[in-house]
Amino acid sequence: MSGNMSTENSGKKIGGTILEVKHISLRFGGVKALSDISFDVREHEVRAIIGPNGAGKSSMLNCINGVYTPQEGQISFRGQTFSHMNSRQVAEMGVARTFQNLALFKGMSVLDNIMTGRNLRMKTNIFQQAIRWGAAEREETEHREFVEKIIDFLEIQAYRKTPVGRLPYGLQKRVDLGRALAMEPTLLLLDEPMAGMNVEEKQDMSRFILDVNDEYGTTIVLIEHDMSVVMDISDRVVVLDYGKKIGDGTPAEVRANPEVISAYLGTSH
Repeated sequence: MSGNMSTENSGKKIGGTILEVKHISLRFGGVKALSDISFDVREHEVRAIIGPNGAGKSSMLNCINGVYTPQEGQISFRGQTFSHMNSRQVAEMGVARTFQNLALFKGMSVLDNIMTGRNLRMKTNIFQQAIRWGAAEREETEHREFVEKIIDFLEIQAYRKTPVGRLPYGLQKRVDLGRALAMEPTLLLLDEPMAGMNVEEKQDMSRFILDVNDEYGTTIVLIEHDMSVVMDISDRVVVLDYGKKIGDGTPAEVRANPEVISAYLGTSH
């Protein structure tokens, strides 16, 4: 991996606001998971959400991609505001997501797992796809070509036909990223993409995230525990603690924020 990966001074073009989270509050019974959270995400940036365990990071991601419906607040994506949206609608708008706990089809090959990310893009019906007839056959060929490019991009050509369950954990995470990329998202949500990885695997994943951001132009929101990774690859960071926002800014600003230091950075290794 090339030396310093910091994007703070890389000169890349960050556009206007693509996602705006406004005054989101989420409760489960009497438990407040999120309290009045607001932040924005700009086009082409890498935006990190950090905080201790139980801070509300995954709950925030679940609100953005329609898994949870917050009791208060609104989310705007590309100028369209919604308070009630299901996961499929969000996916159709161009938001893809990876999961902390891998939800891959372990018995299926790498190629077939990534192909499942193309389902939203397929126009032919299930019957045509099943018999691979006419338009369905042409469509599948086109989708396979797209998926092969992702496989090349993620450097997993040697495992194309391997059942995912046989791969090391770090490569399974890469397949999960590939499946999300197969949806051709405008916004990619990454839920702890480096959890459980060794140093080398983290370096590889960091490089792929930056390449996705740079080469595909994809806007990225990621949750990550490894502070050195976050500070290296993020343009801006929002910090949560016990469901409240306690910091927001560039990595340098967040690093210097006394509230963040006491709540989180001071206890990290």
